Amino acid sequence: MRIILLSTLAVTFAFAADNTPKLKPIFDGKSLKGWRQCNGQASYKAENKMIVGSTAEGSPNSFLCSEKEYGDFLLEFEVNVDPELNSGVQIRSHQYKGPTEVRTLNKEWVTRTQPADRVYGYQVEIATAESGASGGIYDEARRGWVDNISSKEPARSAFKDKQWNKYRVRAVGDHMQVWINGVPCADLYDSMDQSGFIALQVHAYKGPQRQVRFRNIMLAELGHSAWKPIADGKSFQGWEKFGGGDWAIQDGAFHASADPDKNKAGGYLLSKKGYSDFTLRYSYKISSGNSGLFFRFNHPSQKIDGPRGYEVEIDPTRDAGGLQEVGRRGWLQHVEAELHNAVYKKDTWNEMVISAHGHRIVIHVNGVKIIDRDDAEGRLDGLLALQINARYKLDVWFKNLEMLESASR
Repeated sequence: MRIILLSTLAVTFAFAADNTPKLKPIFDGKSLKGWRQCNGQASYKAENKMIVGSTAEGSPNSFLCSEKEYGDFLLEFEVNVDPELNSGVQIRSHQYKGPTEVRTLNKEWVTRTQPADRVYGYQVEIATAESGASGGIYDEARRGWVDNISSKEPARSAFKDKQWNKYRVRAVGDHMQVWINGVPCADLYDSMDQSGFIALQVHAYKGPQRQVRFRNIMLAELGHSAWKPIADGKSFQGWEKFGGGDWAIQDGAFHASADPDKNKAGGYLLSKKGYSDFTLRYSYKISSGNSGLFFRFNHPSQKIDGPRGYEVEIDPTRDAGGLQEVGRRGWLQHVEAELHNAVYKKDTWNEMVISAHGHRIVIHVNGVKIIDRDDAEGRLDGLLALQINARYKLDVWFKNLEMLESASR
């Protein structure tokens, strides 16, 4: 089974000319063929090889959406926006099928219901030069900012008012990157969506009509990333039991249990396959005790000095998604109690995503980013392991273990 491997070119912001995919226009320069309007009453028209979006008084955010959906891609476009107006380009976006309750983090958590057909998803920001937000990524009508670059130089200064600005957007697997006028801006690992439409936004605006103009909208398709299971939910195929505790398969999940009054020996369920760079998604539920998921891990039977690998914390009381390096440095990053309580769901299934590419490690719990760090001292390959911590009475379940595989290189 292949796993997602991102080359140095993908991890850095470099593109050699001979490796640049061939871009093709997705706007014909003379009509809106292949596009449809979603939400709002702003107007869109094709004019002088541009798409011109104009505000409408009292209109909510409006979007001109591509009829085609895209997975992995390289997108380029130029934009010129009236300085008073905010805009953006949606990527891998969708529309809600019915009224949907979402939680958005904007200084504090806010719960609201989005109406049916509302556009949502990743938005590459187009704002004023003063705001410094252009080139960041905002999760429209869902989670809010997922990569706000407004405090980072030189990214916050890349966008220029009252002129054409050239954007380049690369999305491969869960890795999304943005450049403006050749300056690196957003560099995000987030696996919430792997495909969707592209859309040009005219933001809600009060006042005289304002316009945003797009031209030279070009795209190269780079295939489609997909989640592939690494456990079949029926057997221990591909996995090895080691040490104490009890492992069983229950309702398609690995179930681990331990009782320290009977046996204090801890144990693991180890992958037989090793992984280096990867994006792993799984669901877990823990009713009592303490556990963890290990990655880039040595086999416990090996008698070695030095690091054994990373552990992502699984504990119902604290540190959901916290990161340790077992056998060497110990805790690398705890999780604040307020954040743990905000994201962790008691007595039910939680989803965790671990992205490990080179020395960069990004961890999400239930769609919220918990860890994003470059860790130059850690290991770069090893096994996966599910833990039985026999110091506590333990009941924990793991299911839907999947790796994100990319067709792109």
